[in-house]
Amino acid sequence: MGLFDQILAAIANPEQQASQGQVASVLGTLQQQGQAHGADTQAMTQLFSVVGQQVRGALQQQRAGAGPQQAEATVQQYSGTEANPQAVQALFGARQPQVVQDTANRTGIDASTIQALLPVVIPLILQLLQGGTNSRNPQQGNPLLGTFLDTDNDGDVDLGDMVRVAGRFL
Repeated sequence: MGLFDQILAAIANPEQQASQGQVASVLGTLQQQGQAHGADTQAMTQLFSVVGQQVRGALQQQRAGAGPQQAEATVQQYSGTEANPQAVQALFGARQPQVVQDTANRTGIDASTIQALLPVVIPLILQLLQGGTNSRNPQQGNPLLGTFLDTDNDGDVDLGDMVRVAGRFL
């Protein structure tokens, strides 16, 4: 099951934290921030996709180094719809300038704009992933996060595609 299907399943499952309102809030915040920084919907979708790939890599490293609980703890601690510079630091640390430059190169968005948007975009990505957490037993594991981390590395995960499709449904 793909990432978008997992999000839909989490929304439909009353035992998971995802909701239509949560997805709508993420998409609305993404659109507002794009407008505030002069980036159109296409640019923000591309930014979300590229940063999502980088978040995926950082969470995979956490999972490999400290176990799946660490990746889940990061998602729980830093997810949200508000800017959170600590989320950027927790995921990328000293690699942040490299992440900004790589994202600028891949999206065509100015590096200073990306620097300003990362503290918002990363919590939004984590907010979507947090929706897979079990409402009654958060320690049970997060199947949505597992799909995002795509343990078989087949490359089928793309948050930009998910944003485009979700935008059509909401």
